Amino acid sequence: MISAPFPRLRDHLRYAPKVWVVTGVAGFIGSNLLQELLRLGQTVVGVDNYSTGHRGNLDEVLAGPIGGVAHFRMVEGDIRDLETCRMACEGADYVLHHAALGSVPWSMDDPLRSNSVNVDGFVNMLVAAKDAGVKRFVYASSSAVYGDTPDHPQLEDRVGRPLSPYAATKSINETYALAFQMSYGLQTIGLRYFNVFGRRQDPAGAYAAVIPRWISSLLRGERCRIFGDGETTRDFCYVANVIQANLLAATVDDVNAIGQAYNVACAESVSLNQLFGMMRDRLALNDPKFLLAQPQYDPFRTGDIRFSCASIEKARRMLSYSPTHSVSQGLSEALDWYVERAYVTGERGAVTTHHANGTAAHLPRFGSAPLTVTAS
Repeated sequence: MISAPFPRLRDHLRYAPKVWVVTGVAGFIGSNLLQELLRLGQTVVGVDNYSTGHRGNLDEVLAGPIGGVAHFRMVEGDIRDLETCRMACEGADYVLHHAALGSVPWSMDDPLRSNSVNVDGFVNMLVAAKDAGVKRFVYASSSAVYGDTPDHPQLEDRVGRPLSPYAATKSINETYALAFQMSYGLQTIGLRYFNVFGRRQDPAGAYAAVIPRWISSLLRGERCRIFGDGETTRDFCYVANVIQANLLAATVDDVNAIGQAYNVACAESVSLNQLFGMMRDRLALNDPKFLLAQPQYDPFRTGDIRFSCASIEKARRMLSYSPTHSVSQGLSEALDWYVERAYVTGERGAVTTHHANGTAAHLPRFGSAPLTVTAS
């Protein structure tokens, strides 16, 4: 069921468009936020250095049906560079901060890099937003902050000890965000994501999220790897729910909602074994051969949380958040997207954009909306 406040908010934004900064805009969540905002006729400033995001994600968004009055300005640069952050935030109303190294195993392998991007870069964005007079700073936190808490479901005010450097960086982000609100009056809201999935989530790489990695394996006829016995649970959340939470958090009027962190999930606890079965059965509707697929069980990974399920009552109460997609509904849409794109190739054109350092680069462009370039 669609939350009534969210459709009203979308109508309001169409009537009174704003300027939004989306960091990590070429990534999975960032590109989905860009797509929604452009469809609503907003002006969007994107920031990315393409270290984990992909220009192809921007291709796809700009090739689709977007608002004719929408504008997109791309700042290609690294959030560890303060001037890049300042360039992006100038004249902005809201910041949706999603640039990060979002992997527990990655942080275990290289904690210094994770800290540099996730903490130093985060503080740079806070400083730039503060100095630019941004109205609201919404940022991606993580369910990883719950660490070894035994609570089930997880409640926002009860966190455990961090089990990875990645978890530590997200906890530090929440502390810094609150400090900037208390010290400088910058309004901040953190969104603790629980295993987000959906279109444009990258299946490549050693640290790819489980759903796109398994989809890719199944489509190639390979066995899906399950770490542990498969009874590990996660609260999988389709990306459409995350888009809703971001827009609601950025625009909520209740002063008591500010300076808080919220769980963004479906409040469904799904085991990895159940997830594999759901994916296999959905693919088998079109090709019965998938019913023969079996997973491969490997040892547990260090730093992984055993059981995860969110309480979303605080987000419901304070933000009027109400998930529009269950896990099964989201999987149906995501699988269709991945299957379709498994067979799609083609050449694409390009338009010039500018790096934060003033040098030119090329960014593919499609669609009717104008693409504004950054000044040198």
